[in-house]
Amino acid sequence: MTVDDRMGPNPASSLTLSGKPMSFPLQDVRGLSRQMVGHFVRTVAPCGTLPGDAISGDVTMVTRVCLEVAVNMLDGRDVRTQLRRLEDAAAGWAREGVPIDTIHHSVHEGFKIGMDLVMSNATANDYESLVDGARRIVEILDQMTTAISSAYVRELRAVVSEHHTAVHTLTSALLGGHSNSTMARECGIAIAESYAVLAVAIAPHHDESNPTLDGQVVARRKLRRTQAELANRCGHTALSLLSVDGGTILIPADTMDDEGLDVLVGALAEAAHAGITATMVRAATAQIPDAADQAHELLDMVQRLQAVPGLYRFDELALEYQLTRPGPGREYLGALLEPLDDHPELLETLRTHIANNLNRQRTSRLLHVHTNTVDYRLKRIAQLTGFDPTQPSGLWYLRSALVARTYRAA
Repeated sequence: MTVDDRMGPNPASSLTLSGKPMSFPLQDVRGLSRQMVGHFVRTVAPCGTLPGDAISGDVTMVTRVCLEVAVNMLDGRDVRTQLRRLEDAAAGWAREGVPIDTIHHSVHEGFKIGMDLVMSNATANDYESLVDGARRIVEILDQMTTAISSAYVRELRAVVSEHHTAVHTLTSALLGGHSNSTMARECGIAIAESYAVLAVAIAPHHDESNPTLDGQVVARRKLRRTQAELANRCGHTALSLLSVDGGTILIPADTMDDEGLDVLVGALAEAAHAGITATMVRAATAQIPDAADQAHELLDMVQRLQAVPGLYRFDELALEYQLTRPGPGREYLGALLEPLDDHPELLETLRTHIANNLNRQRTSRLLHVHTNTVDYRLKRIAQLTGFDPTQPSGLWYLRSALVARTYRAA
């Protein structure tokens, strides 16, 4: 909605109070604006941190415009020109990062001063005028806050879109091995010396399969929540290419330690309201393409093993990763589970039990069987394969066989 839509060609009539225009106490716009700006600096905390030129320039100018809007609307005159100036100022604040709550707080503080001045000359005989004046004041506040908010949000969306495009461009370049300092300057984003490269898989939200809901809308909302949480925790330092199913995140290595990365993945999952599984490889900037490929290979392996959601590092999976490489070792290990081919419930029990870190109670809950049934199936696995999953050596071979089997079958 534009200013012209909000303010038609027929302004309201002028209001009076005790025989004088209701706007009379506000007509010394210059003097009153200085008084209000001083009040803002003293009472609105962020205003006190602004440089002097901003206070004497933008803040004072906008305060005068707001007073002009109030005077003109109380007098029944058109204010479209003044509202456009407010919109221009709000757009500038959005681009400069001035918080919207600070802007609105300042506007309301100014209204308190203005209302005190307007009402100070009222008498008992001015009741009807005061009622009409109160309505007009609400209209004035509505026009100002609407003009400011709409312009601020419109500009903020443009800024976010520009940043998103820049992030997308730079992230794609880093993953493709084509980044350089010129591109970084054009995008306005600094390139770190090294990164934690995260391959991410986002599980479906439970409402995505709800037939009464639009699954695509649910998935997009899940993604927006995830992206918002990433921005909230990492600011502009994190680079990402994410879809509703996952993607790649680059975190500058010097901004977050291993514990912080674990917390981050957990927070992203909480924001998504869905499980998130991620794998991480640290790499110098020039090695990001290879690191990303390796991280996604690790992620594929973790998903094949049906591991619980969370963050997995290369050094935790180095052995499993090596087992996925083609060769006679993989073929031998992949064949170890062939005795279970005729017993799919045993293979599923083994896979689930290992994925749940050998927690019998959790395995039984997921399989909907008694823990005694889990114990019996583990014994049968030992009898059929010759490797006992309750013993470290047997478990090592069986876990390795699961890894090799998924790739051998593929």
